[in-house]
Amino acid sequence: MKLFALVALTMCAFAANSILNRIGVALQGMEPMDFATVRTGAGAAMLWVLVMMRKGPRPAVLSAKRIAGAAPLTVYMIGFSWAYITLDAGLGALILFGVLQIVVFSWAVIEGGRIPLLRWIGAGIALLGLCVLLWPSGDAKVPVGGAISMTIAGAAWAVYTLLGRAEADPLGATASNFLLCLPLVALVMVWVGIGEMPASGIVTAIIAGALTSGLGYALWYRALPALPTTVAGIAQLSVPVIAVAAGGVFLSEPLSLRLVVAGGLVLGGIAVSLTARR
Repeated sequence: MKLFALVALTMCAFAANSILNRIGVALQGMEPMDFATVRTGAGAAMLWVLVMMRKGPRPAVLSAKRIAGAAPLTVYMIGFSWAYITLDAGLGALILFGVLQIVVFSWAVIEGGRIPLLRWIGAGIALLGLCVLLWPSGDAKVPVGGAISMTIAGAAWAVYTLLGRAEADPLGATASNFLLCLPLVALVMVWVGIGEMPASGIVTAIIAGALTSGLGYALWYRALPALPTTVAGIAQLSVPVIAVAAGGVFLSEPLSLRLVVAGGLVLGGIAVSLTARR
């Protein structure tokens, strides 16, 4: 029950992060890379405050393991921000979590682990629900550049998730990853040009970085060692559903029968997967 609550809280944090990004970029006028840089900096600051407050040795920053963790986090941050310049939120989420699911399951097969049949069935049901919810209708076209960028971001997030399984110090690892990620994201921001930064957008980015990103990712790294690889991938399929539901509540976005049906499929698929034994 404790693990379930931890995973549920983390998925809600991920979904809240998507809502805050939408508010900061779409409603408050921040440039995507400006928002990403402030978000990363706030996450690094919050995590290192927590690291300094605890007892015990400080985590190493410049180590091969930390660089290996910071690299996919940086690629995810940059790819995610670039993709949403041209992609709408639903299509972007479908690509992101669809790619993550494929990478995580593929890695589980490569590792030679036996994946129970119920977990395969659950993953298929959850992915079907995600497609029902987010698949574009009508004559909507997929921007090639945005799709490629989000595909790269999804693969990077999958790598970050897989690396987190072996972390003995989730808080220290996440703090170091964010600290190393910050200058790389900032360089991209300077390269593309710094735009206007309204105070409301900065506050939103700080909340997204300090709470839903920094602390959310630390919680995720804490939960990962106790989760089978495939379950870690399947659980994250709930994030787009939670994000769309939260958008209906907080941003007055319409809630439809399509959302209810798709949400039931995704959450039902997760439930089926979690019944399968390791």
